Amino acid sequence: MSSNPTIDSLSYEEARDELVRVVSELEQGAATLEHSLELWERGEALAARCEEWLIGAKARLDAARAAAVTPAASSSDAGSAAEEEIF
Repeated sequence: MSSNPTIDSLSYEEARDELVRVVSELEQGAATLEHSLELWERGEALAARCEEWLIGAKARLDAARAAAVTPAASSSDAGSAAEEEIF
């Protein structure tokens, strides 16, 4: 996680929406150099937070897929073993 507790508590959608606002403000080019640097640093932290959420979501999906495949494979293997014993 980032070292910013405010960013660490944001949901994916909150971090993404704020990142969009930060990028928009930077693209306008009206900010001072110092403010632009602060915006850039916040944008980097927000992007990292979004990435953490996406990595976590992918891990959950991968785990769910693996769990869904494992019982099917086990019952399929058991059925094959039973068929082999019959013949």
